[in-house]
Amino acid sequence: MSTMSGRKPGADSAIADVLARQVLDSRGSPTLEVEIRLRSGARGRAAVPAGGSIGSWEPLESRDHDRRYRGRGVRHAVHVVREEVAGAMRGSDAIDQEAIDGLLIGLDGTLDRHRLGGNTLLGVSLACAHAAAAHTGVELWRYLARDRAHVLPVPMLTVLEGGAHTRSGLDIQELMLIPWKAETVAGALDIAVRVYWSLGDLLASKGEATAVGDTGGLAPQMTSLDSALELTEAAIEDAGYHPGDQVVLAIDAAATQWRADGGYTLKREGARFSREELVDRWITLLRCHPIVALEDPFAEDDHEGWSMLHARVGDRVQLVGDDLFVTNPALIRRGIDQQVANAVLIKPNQVGTLSETLRAIKIAQEAGWGTIISHRSGETEDTTIADLAVAAHVGQIKAGGPCRGERIAKYNRLLRIEEELGDEALYAGREPFAKYTSVPVRL
Repeated sequence: MSTMSGRKPGADSAIADVLARQVLDSRGSPTLEVEIRLRSGARGRAAVPAGGSIGSWEPLESRDHDRRYRGRGVRHAVHVVREEVAGAMRGSDAIDQEAIDGLLIGLDGTLDRHRLGGNTLLGVSLACAHAAAAHTGVELWRYLARDRAHVLPVPMLTVLEGGAHTRSGLDIQELMLIPWKAETVAGALDIAVRVYWSLGDLLASKGEATAVGDTGGLAPQMTSLDSALELTEAAIEDAGYHPGDQVVLAIDAAATQWRADGGYTLKREGARFSREELVDRWITLLRCHPIVALEDPFAEDDHEGWSMLHARVGDRVQLVGDDLFVTNPALIRRGIDQQVANAVLIKPNQVGTLSETLRAIKIAQEAGWGTIISHRSGETEDTTIADLAVAAHVGQIKAGGPCRGERIAKYNRLLRIEEELGDEALYAGREPFAKYTSVPVRL
């Protein structure tokens, strides 16, 4: 029997009840929260996030599609958990996570999870892990890692955002800051916040809006990516650091949204690129700016574009697949075989259960790929991804900007874990990028 903690399952760790409720996420949209109670009295709770930019291979969510909340409610999912899932799970041992997740997958019985909903499966799966950790008397990250975790991930903090996360501004979805030369998570956040504040000051001095987008990044009206990069580098310098030294950058293009008529149209910037022209565009940006990671630089169905860019810069920069892989183990294996990327974004709600999430991470890591645990644009105060990032030794985490409570909650969780680890704590820093050449890329 498989367990996460290595402790022998027992009757007191059996599931006594499974509860569910509708709560609100960071956009005010309903989402599912699940609570599991064990016979021992231990409890675990998890809330499910939701994406704004959604890959076509992601599992389907259970939504009510009625007049409440413009059809976004999850009252049906709550009913399913209480009336169907709870009955099937009572008496199951919470410590055997793979068996729990297998039961959930079998109960749904569909490839796209449309019968119960991917959000339903994930809420139950994660709540079970929390309950099991509480039962064994350890924090979730220790429980999942069997006490072997000690590496804290380097945060990739959103400082500017656009795309599906804002109504105007940049075509790219996120411009991120990576404080990779810090020695601790606490030090990394100090650097990032200083730069974030400097960027806000610079935007204000230019008469630009300093509104905040869905994930806590600043959302000005500017449409030029070149100007955004230059301004961010100026903010890094204004905060007392050097672009490419203490701080580097990453871009989430979310280029599936740009796909049109066989090419790529950036409506806000007023530009159009063929596949080959977009490859050249990315290479030019890599030459001129300290960018160490490109996420979704091509559409999810444009494997040729991905392959072309990988052939040119795959040994120089992280090419991160999000919509391309949607945390699906089979799609990640295919990407490894086809050499279209060298890193994968890990979002638990893209696959449906904790066991499948851990399997996706393992496949990528065994191939030598970078792994990045990520939030969603519709988030909650749930901090599971912070624990998972430490437990699975992924080395990198995306949790948004240093703003908005649902984003800060993840960073604060990392600070607490770092404090608990004490002298054992090791900040990942540059390690996830060690295989790549110095910044900026010279091609």
